Amino acid sequence: MKLSRDFYMRSGLIVARELVGKQLVHRTPQGVAKGLIVEVEAYMGHSDAAAHSYQSRLTKRTAIQFGPGGYAYIYRIYGLHTCMNVVANQEHVPEAVLIRALQPTDGIDLMRQRRGRQELRQLCSGPGKLCQAMGITMSDYGLDLCSDKLYIETVDDTIPEISATKRINVDYAGEARDYLWRFVLKNSEFISAPPFG
Repeated sequence: MKLSRDFYMRSGLIVARELVGKQLVHRTPQGVAKGLIVEVEAYMGHSDAAAHSYQSRLTKRTAIQFGPGGYAYIYRIYGLHTCMNVVANQEHVPEAVLIRALQPTDGIDLMRQRRGRQELRQLCSGPGKLCQAMGITMSDYGLDLCSDKLYIETVDDTIPEISATKRINVDYAGEARDYLWRFVLKNSEFISAPPFG
């Protein structure tokens, strides 16, 4: 079942933790790709020095974060890799959840073609990798995650075991680098890096 708007209209920390074990779906003309979310990071807006929206930085890049939850915040790092975030919380509360890794579940041949890789564990084991495998591009910026193109759905009623650790590559963020705001599916072999923390 597709997640409703209400799911996203809560604290980014709650949304982040509860996204683990859900399934990301992208429908494109080339086919449908799906992956189980096994790793995420929460970025908590005004109070988080690691967040793009820290200290109310409303820019063209971050504008979608200042709207209501349930939209796709897509950006590019190093001019090369596309990353997908889920906007969380209420309007004017710019929180987001970075999807860091997926366990591929459907459309695996399409993912392999897009990535030019065969090994299942390497298809979506990082935010740039998963966007390439899923066919998520900058043209998906601002998509409504309650639509039928790019969305997140429940798989079953199982409550996943989750570990909380420090986020990755945020050493510039002062004390925020130590916040345990990365959530991973315990014992998953598909996460991007060991669950250190």
